[in-house]
Amino acid sequence: MRWVDEGVVLSARPWGETSRVVQLLTPEHGRHAGLVRGASAAGRAPIYTPGNRVNAQWSGRLPEHLGHFTCELVDARAARVLHHPLRLAAVSSVCALAEWFLAEREPAPAVHAASEAILDRLTGAGDWRADYVFWELTLLRETGAGLDLTHCAVTGSTDDLTYVSPKTGRAVSRSGAGSWAPRLLSLPRFLHAGTAPGRDDLLSALELTGYFLHRNAVAHGRRALPPARMRLLDGLDTRPQPEAAGRADLP
Repeated sequence: MRWVDEGVVLSARPWGETSRVVQLLTPEHGRHAGLVRGASAAGRAPIYTPGNRVNAQWSGRLPEHLGHFTCELVDARAARVLHHPLRLAAVSSVCALAEWFLAEREPAPAVHAASEAILDRLTGAGDWRADYVFWELTLLRETGAGLDLTHCAVTGSTDDLTYVSPKTGRAVSRSGAGSWAPRLLSLPRFLHAGTAPGRDDLLSALELTGYFLHRNAVAHGRRALPPARMRLLDGLDTRPQPEAAGRADLP
């Protein structure tokens, strides 16, 4: 069997002395692994840095086999953020989260497109932090843990949406929350109103997505989120993430 596709390098782990098992995120074949022989050789290793875009050819005797990749570098994104620690941390977080949460060999075109967009943003100019938050929301949605931030779960209103239910992931208005407000997660306005976020809004948004990513990780048998995301949070100087357990919720 053989196929050709474009992909984002998610990881490259050593295999023997000179080879690596490379994970790619491709539009047509989803998250897919393959062995690259000689990937650690001088001049070849930088190709397989997470975040880079490559053209890949996969071949294997049977579809279920690991198979082999032959890759050509298209865009060396990682090299453009090497001297920007926070952007590099965000690139690493995107790649690590995609590898953790996407099912192997199942196409996820929405996540692939969003990943290409945020990685291009990270290696370009301008503020990327809000775009990164929306990427995490896309990942949650496409892995079955999406948030509904369009209207209040209690009143049905679209006005004054201020909270999110930690159980259902649905927005709650200030009036709808009532006495439950202290037990709900904060909903930054920019996530549903299209306004420009301030620093506190961004930190609150990452706390919100982090809560649901953590819960999704637990559901997949993992104790915590990838270290790469934790390093990004440290770099952004965010508040501690809430634990997935111990919260009450609306009916």
